[in-house]
Amino acid sequence: MWGEARAVRITWWGHATVLISDGTRVLTDPLLGTRIAHLVRRQGSPPQQHDLDVDLVVLSHLHADHLHLPSLRLLPRGTRVLVPKGGGRLLRRLPIQVEEVQAGDVVASGRATVTAVPALHDGARWPGSGTRAAALGYVVRGSASTYFAGDTGLFPGLADVAADSGGPLDLALLPVWGWGPWLRGQHLDPVLGAAALALLRPRVAVPVHWGTLWPRGLAGIRPEVFHGAGQSFADHARRAGGPTEVRVLAPGSSTSVAAAQ
Repeated sequence: MWGEARAVRITWWGHATVLISDGTRVLTDPLLGTRIAHLVRRQGSPPQQHDLDVDLVVLSHLHADHLHLPSLRLLPRGTRVLVPKGGGRLLRRLPIQVEEVQAGDVVASGRATVTAVPALHDGARWPGSGTRAAALGYVVRGSASTYFAGDTGLFPGLADVAADSGGPLDLALLPVWGWGPWLRGQHLDPVLGAAALALLRPRVAVPVHWGTLWPRGLAGIRPEVFHGAGQSFADHARRAGGPTEVRVLAPGSSTSVAAAQ
């Protein structure tokens, strides 16, 4: 109940899929199957159908490993879904409630608010695609404050995420790798993720977007990145000496963060 200990609970299902429970149930970038195209889901199990009974789904950008149409078809009919402005047409055939948002928009859900914030990442659905939308992150504020970065590179505006969404952050869900042996484009890696902590200054951080998907047949190429990006991020954050506690989760596991007093 609301009068009990105030905390946010998150479950990381792998890649960028996180269930945030804090006055509302928010599911981020659902990727629910065991594979996507040539990528194989290698660790953990995807959510079960009962895990998809959520109040809100947020989509950070249009790439197929974040806006995954087969996964979105598994959502209960009428599920409310936020998508970056310009991306709604990709979802028009699905039996869900689609709302387009842009940075600065605030949406109420249950006993929480969800604020769309900027991200630095390619906004095209595919290379050369005519469907584009600015990538977003989201801040969920219930009893605590949780920042889901989506997919982003490092940019000065990260320092404004907390203030622009209502105050200090209790928890940050930061992408620290991708889906292959090398990163291309605008991403955070363990080193840049640690640098992002200096701008965001959350009390707790959980690395996501690592250790889940890998191209078929490349299991022997840079396996230390696949298995170790989360711990590498934690190590770089510790050496940087900032105030943030880093918690490295396995896919399918959960943690709770109490709201600041």
